[in-house]
Amino acid sequence: MRLEREELLRLDLALTREWLETDACGGYASSTVLLCNQRRYHGLHVAPFEGNPSRHVFVSRFEEWVHGGRGEASKAFPLSMAHYPGHWSPHGHKSLERFELVPYPSFLYRIGGVEIVREILAVKGVPVTLVRYVAIGGEAPLELRVRPLLACRDAHALTFENLHLDARVERCGGAAFGIGVRPYAALPRVALAVEPREGVHFEADPLWYHGVEYPLDIERGFDSHEDLFSPGVLHLPLAPGEECVVALAIGDPPDGPRSLWASESSARRARLEELGVGPRAQLELGADDFLYRTRPLPGTPRSVSPGRVSPGSGSIGRLGVIAGYPWFGEWGRDTFVSLPGLLLARGRVEECGEALSGALPFLKDGLLPNVFGRDPGESQYGSADASLWFARAVRSYERAGAPRARILAEFRPALERIANAYAAGTALGIGCDEKGLIHAGTPDTNATWMDARTAQGPVTPRDGYAVELDALWYFLLAYLEDLAARANDAAAAHDWRAKKRLAGRTFRRRFWLEDGRYLADTWKDGVPDRSVRPNMVIAAALEFSPLSRGKRTDVVARAELELLTPRGLRTLAPGHPAYRGAFRGGPEERDAAYHQGTVWPWLIGSYCEAYLRAYGDGAEPRAHLAELLAGFGEHLSTHGLNHVSEVFDGDPPHRPGGTFAQAWNTAELLRAASLVREGLP
Repeated sequence: MRLEREELLRLDLALTREWLETDACGGYASSTVLLCNQRRYHGLHVAPFEGNPSRHVFVSRFEEWVHGGRGEASKAFPLSMAHYPGHWSPHGHKSLERFELVPYPSFLYRIGGVEIVREILAVKGVPVTLVRYVAIGGEAPLELRVRPLLACRDAHALTFENLHLDARVERCGGAAFGIGVRPYAALPRVALAVEPREGVHFEADPLWYHGVEYPLDIERGFDSHEDLFSPGVLHLPLAPGEECVVALAIGDPPDGPRSLWASESSARRARLEELGVGPRAQLELGADDFLYRTRPLPGTPRSVSPGRVSPGSGSIGRLGVIAGYPWFGEWGRDTFVSLPGLLLARGRVEECGEALSGALPFLKDGLLPNVFGRDPGESQYGSADASLWFARAVRSYERAGAPRARILAEFRPALERIANAYAAGTALGIGCDEKGLIHAGTPDTNATWMDARTAQGPVTPRDGYAVELDALWYFLLAYLEDLAARANDAAAAHDWRAKKRLAGRTFRRRFWLEDGRYLADTWKDGVPDRSVRPNMVIAAALEFSPLSRGKRTDVVARAELELLTPRGLRTLAPGHPAYRGAFRGGPEERDAAYHQGTVWPWLIGSYCEAYLRAYGDGAEPRAHLAELLAGFGEHLSTHGLNHVSEVFDGDPPHRPGGTFAQAWNTAELLRAASLVREGLP
């Protein structure tokens, strides 16, 4: 993707286009195509650290000036840009000629007859951000003056000038020129290393930049101003045709920033050669941003694993999925929905098995975490469906070619533990009634994915029997029956078959609305909720479903009529009195619309699968769905670059909102594209 000067000077558009670089260790760098931060979450080095899994913004940005000439003829030109109340300063964007996204964000500035290129990449497998500068053209040497601006705070917070900050700077590093600053004793040192070191020096000049403004935080109804601290200025000589690489890290600076750049950039280019161009290539590049490994145990060596997070790469740690950037962590439900698309749809079967195995130690009383911590004790178990989506992910892993012996020996016992715990009753109000269906939640809590709350409580109360939970429950029972039969365990197969049949009969009796030819969203105290919501589409999409093909077809037809948009499925039909067509405003307003009409792109995966199961996977249905999926291509280059926004307005023109990169959106688009391309497995 490339943006030229004319597009970059349209600030209203350029400042909504956000790029993302991830290090596969849980950290990232991110900003806009002008490198003008618009959120508190933007930064050049945002990372967790030893003893604290929460991401922190350590280096917010650089203030950069190019100096050329001598004496009275010397001039200074800005490269950087920041937003303050009512104005921008400095105006580096005026010299910006071009932005390119791949293989890593690249910014080309033209100052007279000289071009300055700034490139940024996060090293895969090592928590390091690299910034590379190159001067092209001209004859006289230039000096680049870089002032790092530090936030050193939790990514969700803001910081302000205070008396507790320690402004001292120390020299550190080996072959490279390095400095370190530790503004607060509770946080690790921020280290910067520069290579080559010849002519580099640091000028101590501690000061605060006050009132930096984040317009996208204003839009979301949050506090939006903070102060950033700078310890001084790095003076970097920049001769024509030569490079200068600055490495950002926590703790000790890396050795050899230039060699690290060379190895990672080479791997990036090789990866691009594999992928080619087009929307699918964009989605695949974006998919890698969500895969990460937890921090290795102390003393475990790290090594760079360019291009992908893979077993044996040297980055020792559990393989997981970041749910979304810039503010989500690792969420169980999102992980298990996403694994088939992020990995299996791309042929990475072994890694999917590794991720599923890594989740097993977190299984507790039949539940898997809604939010993963470093261990089960630090995890949150607030989701009734994470374990059920895990079962579907295991089945997808098996269908993709997993060893049968592993499925039976490792995953079958785990799935039985889940089913038995749900049947006996466990946390979150989960239990199974005498008619074979499971219930979950209470009037004050919501254990399904529609879990938004305001001061008045759950926005979308779904306690009782939720249609997608019981469809996934039926799927689990049917899968266990199949596994038991293949293990020659006739008694277990008979038992699971009986439970499945009972659940299926009750499901159809309670949820099927014959007069409307669709599924109720919930059932409680003998009363079905007739709201038209997309959860019924999940039931119609599952391989093992209590619905006949005719009923699947009716559900798809109703969803197409009332829920389908070019960006996914609405969470509520527009004709409902509670429908909200716009996702905007402060936290209360947005939460009130989150599942009351807002469009969620991840649901397009279930819609495509249900469509193929209803109408067959012949050429005509697949061509119809291919056209639907192609409509997402334009969005990949307009907001979160190579990514799909978390949600969209229910009303046209379906304005994006929420995070600018969401794992299950990318994953389900990749999975849907695979289904359309190859047909149902």
